[in-house]
Amino acid sequence: MKVLITRPRAQSESFGEALHAAGFEPIYFPVIEIRPMGNNAQLDRVLNNLNKYDWVVFTSVNSVDVVFGHGRPQGSPLRVAAIGPKTAEALRKHNIEPEFIPEEYIAEAILPGLGDLKNKWVLLPRAEIARKELPEAIVKAGGSAHEIVVYQTLPAEVDMDGLAALKSGVDVITFTSASTVENFVAIGRQNKLDPLKLPNNPLFACIGPITEQAAREVGLSNIVVAKEYTTDGLIKAIANLEKL
Repeated sequence: MKVLITRPRAQSESFGEALHAAGFEPIYFPVIEIRPMGNNAQLDRVLNNLNKYDWVVFTSVNSVDVVFGHGRPQGSPLRVAAIGPKTAEALRKHNIEPEFIPEEYIAEAILPGLGDLKNKWVLLPRAEIARKELPEAIVKAGGSAHEIVVYQTLPAEVDMDGLAALKSGVDVITFTSASTVENFVAIGRQNKLDPLKLPNNPLFACIGPITEQAAREVGLSNIVVAKEYTTDGLIKAIANLEKL
Protein backbone atom coordinates (compact mmCIF):
# COMPACT_ATOMS: atom_id res chain seq x y z
CA MET A 1 0.00 0.00 0.00
CA LYS A 2 1.44 3.35 -1.09
CA VAL A 3 1.08 6.15 1.48
CA LEU A 4 1.78 9.75 0.48
CA ILE A 5 3.37 12.00 3.13
CA THR A 6 2.61 15.71 2.72
CA ARG A 7 4.25 17.10 5.86
CA PRO A 8 7.49 19.15 5.67
CA ARG A 9 10.56 17.32 4.44
CA ALA A 10 12.44 17.77 7.72
CA GLN A 11 9.60 16.07 9.63
CA SER A 12 8.93 13.27 7.15
CA GLU A 13 11.79 10.85 7.76
CA SER A 14 10.66 9.35 11.06
CA PHE A 15 7.06 9.15 9.81
CA GLY A 16 8.22 7.40 6.64
CA GLU A 17 10.35 4.95 8.61
CA ALA A 18 7.41 4.13 10.88
CA LEU A 19 5.15 3.57 7.86
CA HIS A 20 7.75 1.29 6.29
CA ALA A 21 8.10 -0.68 9.53
CA ALA A 22 4.31 -1.13 9.54
CA GLY A 23 4.46 -2.65 6.05
CA PHE A 24 3.54 0.39 3.94
CA GLU A 25 5.43 2.10 1.12
CA PRO A 26 6.03 5.77 2.02
CA ILE A 27 5.94 8.31 -0.81
CA TYR A 28 7.40 11.71 0.02
CA PHE A 29 5.53 14.72 -1.34
CA PRO A 30 6.03 17.68 1.04
CA VAL A 31 3.58 20.47 0.32
CA ILE A 32 4.70 22.92 3.02
CA GLU A 33 7.95 24.10 4.54
CA ILE A 34 8.57 25.75 7.89
CA ARG A 35 10.59 28.96 7.92
CA PRO A 36 11.54 30.74 11.17
CA MET A 37 10.85 34.46 11.21
CA GLY A 38 14.03 36.40 10.51
CA ASN A 39 15.36 39.17 12.77
CA ASN A 40 12.67 38.48 15.35
CA ALA A 41 13.39 41.27 17.84
CA GLN A 42 10.03 40.73 19.53
CA LEU A 43 10.96 37.14 20.32
CA ASP A 44 14.33 38.31 21.68
CA ARG A 45 12.57 40.67 24.09
CA VAL A 46 10.11 38.02 25.22
CA LEU A 47 12.80 35.41 25.87
CA ASN A 48 14.63 37.88 28.10
CA ASN A 49 11.48 38.55 30.12
CA LEU A 50 9.82 35.18 30.52
CA ASN A 51 9.20 35.70 34.23
CA LYS A 52 6.35 38.11 33.46
CA TYR A 53 4.30 35.20 32.08
CA ASP A 54 2.27 32.75 34.11
CA TRP A 55 2.16 30.20 31.30
CA VAL A 56 4.03 29.50 28.07
CA VAL A 57 1.97 27.33 25.72
CA PHE A 58 3.62 25.46 22.85
CA THR A 59 1.13 24.30 20.23
CA SER A 60 3.58 22.55 17.89
CA VAL A 61 7.01 20.98 17.69
CA ASN A 62 7.89 23.75 15.24
CA SER A 63 7.38 26.46 17.85
CA VAL A 64 9.64 24.59 20.30
CA ASP A 65 12.36 24.16 17.70
CA VAL A 66 12.27 27.79 16.63
CA VAL A 67 12.17 29.25 20.15
CA PHE A 68 15.04 27.15 21.43
CA GLY A 69 16.95 27.49 18.18
CA HIS A 70 16.79 31.23 18.75
CA GLY A 71 18.80 30.97 21.93
CA ARG A 72 18.33 29.62 25.39
CA PRO A 73 15.55 31.59 27.16
CA GLN A 74 16.69 33.61 30.15
CA GLY A 75 14.95 32.74 33.40
CA SER A 76 12.27 30.12 33.78
CA PRO A 77 8.56 30.44 33.02
CA LEU A 78 6.39 29.40 35.93
CA ARG A 79 4.48 26.87 33.88
CA VAL A 80 4.74 25.30 30.44
CA ALA A 81 1.96 23.51 28.53
CA ALA A 82 2.32 21.38 25.39
CA ILE A 83 -0.39 20.51 22.89
CA GLY A 84 0.56 16.83 22.69
CA PRO A 85 3.19 14.13 23.26
CA LYS A 86 5.44 15.06 20.32
CA THR A 87 5.60 18.69 21.47
CA ALA A 88 6.26 17.51 25.03
CA GLU A 89 9.05 15.28 23.75
CA ALA A 90 10.61 18.25 21.94
CA LEU A 91 10.51 20.27 25.18
CA ARG A 92 12.15 17.47 27.17
CA LYS A 93 15.12 17.60 24.80
CA HIS A 94 15.71 21.05 26.34
CA ASN A 95 15.23 19.75 29.89
CA ILE A 96 11.76 21.27 30.22
CA GLU A 97 8.95 19.10 31.57
CA PRO A 98 5.52 20.42 30.54
CA GLU A 99 3.12 20.78 33.43
CA PHE A 100 0.07 20.13 31.30
CA ILE A 101 -0.68 18.08 28.17
CA PRO A 102 -4.38 17.80 27.22
CA GLU A 103 -5.94 14.42 26.53
CA GLU A 104 -7.21 15.71 23.18
CA TYR A 105 -4.34 17.16 21.16
CA ILE A 106 -5.98 20.36 19.89
CA ALA A 107 -5.39 23.94 21.02
CA GLU A 108 -8.84 24.44 22.57
CA ALA A 109 -8.30 21.47 24.88
CA ILE A 110 -5.37 23.25 26.54
CA LEU A 111 -7.50 25.94 28.18
CA PRO A 112 -9.00 23.86 31.03
CA GLY A 113 -5.53 22.81 32.17
CA LEU A 114 -4.36 26.38 32.64
CA GLY A 115 -6.60 26.96 35.65
CA ASP A 116 -7.84 30.39 36.71
CA LEU A 117 -6.53 32.82 34.09
CA LYS A 118 -7.92 36.03 35.52
CA ASN A 119 -5.21 38.71 35.21
CA LYS A 120 -2.70 36.06 34.09
CA TRP A 121 -0.33 36.42 31.14
CA VAL A 122 -0.03 33.55 28.65
CA LEU A 123 2.70 33.48 26.01
CA LEU A 124 1.84 31.76 22.73
CA PRO A 125 4.79 31.31 20.31
CA ARG A 126 2.99 30.33 17.13
CA ALA A 127 2.80 30.13 13.36
CA GLU A 128 1.85 33.14 11.29
CA ILE A 129 -1.38 31.38 10.26
CA ALA A 130 -2.26 29.91 13.67
CA ARG A 131 -5.93 29.55 14.53
CA LYS A 132 -7.41 32.15 16.90
CA GLU A 133 -9.59 29.91 19.09
CA LEU A 134 -7.05 29.52 21.92
CA PRO A 135 -6.03 33.18 22.36
CA GLU A 136 -9.68 34.23 22.15
CA ALA A 137 -10.61 31.68 24.83
CA ILE A 138 -7.79 32.91 27.08
CA VAL A 139 -9.04 36.49 26.81
CA LYS A 140 -12.62 35.37 27.43
CA ALA A 141 -11.39 33.64 30.61
CA GLY A 142 -9.94 36.94 31.87
CA GLY A 143 -6.33 36.37 30.86
CA SER A 144 -3.97 38.15 28.48
CA ALA A 145 -2.84 36.15 25.43
CA HIS A 146 0.47 37.35 24.03
CA GLU A 147 0.92 35.84 20.58
CA ILE A 148 4.39 35.89 19.06
CA VAL A 149 4.80 34.80 15.44
CA VAL A 150 7.92 32.63 15.38
CA TYR A 151 7.59 30.85 12.03
CA GLN A 152 5.84 30.86 8.69
CA THR A 153 4.21 27.94 6.89
CA LEU A 154 5.01 28.30 3.18
CA PRO A 155 4.25 26.26 0.05
CA ALA A 156 7.04 23.79 -0.70
CA GLU A 157 8.82 23.35 -4.00
CA VAL A 158 7.18 20.48 -5.88
CA ASP A 159 8.86 17.09 -5.46
CA MET A 160 8.75 15.67 -8.97
CA ASP A 161 9.14 12.03 -7.88
CA GLY A 162 6.27 12.42 -5.46
CA LEU A 163 4.17 14.13 -8.12
CA ALA A 164 4.83 11.28 -10.55
CA ALA A 165 3.73 8.76 -7.92
CA LEU A 166 0.59 10.79 -7.22
CA LYS A 167 -0.26 10.89 -10.94
CA SER A 168 0.20 7.14 -11.28
CA GLY A 169 -1.94 6.50 -8.21
CA VAL A 170 -1.39 6.07 -4.47
CA ASP A 171 -3.57 4.35 -1.88
CA VAL A 172 -3.54 6.84 1.00
CA ILE A 173 -2.73 10.55 1.28
CA THR A 174 -1.89 11.75 4.79
CA PHE A 175 -2.57 15.23 6.12
CA THR A 176 -1.05 16.44 9.39
CA SER A 177 -2.42 20.01 9.45
CA ALA A 178 -4.92 22.25 7.72
CA SER A 179 -2.06 23.89 5.82
CA THR A 180 -1.01 20.54 4.32
CA VAL A 181 -4.56 20.14 3.01
CA GLU A 182 -4.71 23.62 1.52
CA ASN A 183 -1.28 23.48 -0.11
CA PHE A 184 -1.80 19.93 -1.41
CA VAL A 185 -4.96 21.07 -3.20
CA ALA A 186 -3.21 24.16 -4.61
CA ILE A 187 -0.17 22.23 -5.81
CA GLY A 188 -2.35 19.52 -7.35
CA ARG A 189 -4.35 22.03 -9.35
CA GLN A 190 -1.18 23.84 -10.45
CA ASN A 191 0.00 20.52 -11.87
CA LYS A 192 -3.21 19.65 -13.72
CA LEU A 193 -4.59 17.29 -11.08
CA ASP A 194 -8.14 17.47 -9.77
CA PRO A 195 -7.82 16.83 -5.99
CA LEU A 196 -11.41 15.56 -5.99
CA LYS A 197 -10.78 13.02 -8.78
CA LEU A 198 -7.31 11.65 -8.20
CA PRO A 199 -5.99 8.47 -9.86
CA ASN A 200 -6.79 5.32 -7.84
CA ASN A 201 -9.34 7.22 -5.70
CA PRO A 202 -7.06 7.38 -2.62
CA LEU A 203 -8.14 7.51 0.99
CA PHE A 204 -7.40 10.77 2.83
CA ALA A 205 -6.03 10.15 6.33
CA CYS A 206 -6.26 13.19 8.63
CA ILE A 207 -4.37 13.55 11.91
CA GLY A 208 -7.31 15.10 13.77
CA PRO A 209 -10.66 16.91 13.56
CA ILE A 210 -9.24 20.33 12.63
CA THR A 211 -7.40 18.80 9.68
CA GLU A 212 -10.49 16.79 8.77
CA GLN A 213 -12.58 19.98 8.76
CA ALA A 214 -10.09 21.62 6.38
CA ALA A 215 -10.26 18.57 4.08
CA ARG A 216 -14.05 18.60 3.97
CA GLU A 217 -14.12 22.36 3.36
CA VAL A 218 -12.13 21.92 0.13
CA GLY A 219 -14.50 19.15 -0.96
CA LEU A 220 -12.52 16.03 -0.13
CA SER A 221 -14.34 12.87 0.92
CA ASN A 222 -13.25 9.26 1.54
CA ILE A 223 -11.69 10.47 4.81
CA VAL A 224 -10.45 8.63 7.88
CA VAL A 225 -9.38 10.42 11.08
CA ALA A 226 -6.82 9.19 13.59
CA LYS A 227 -8.24 8.49 17.05
CA GLU A 228 -4.98 9.70 18.58
CA TYR A 229 -3.92 12.93 16.92
CA THR A 230 -0.33 11.90 16.15
CA THR A 231 1.50 10.30 13.23
CA ASP A 232 1.44 7.02 15.18
CA GLY A 233 -2.33 7.43 15.37
CA LEU A 234 -2.45 7.94 11.61
CA ILE A 235 -0.54 4.72 11.01
CA LYS A 236 -2.92 2.82 13.30
CA ALA A 237 -5.93 4.23 11.46
CA ILE A 238 -4.49 3.17 8.09
CA ALA A 239 -3.55 -0.27 9.41
CA ASN A 240 -7.03 -0.82 10.84
CA LEU A 241 -8.62 0.00 7.48
CA GLU A 242 -6.33 -2.47 5.73
CA LYS A 243 -7.69 -5.22 7.99
CA LEU A 244 -11.29 -4.56 6.98
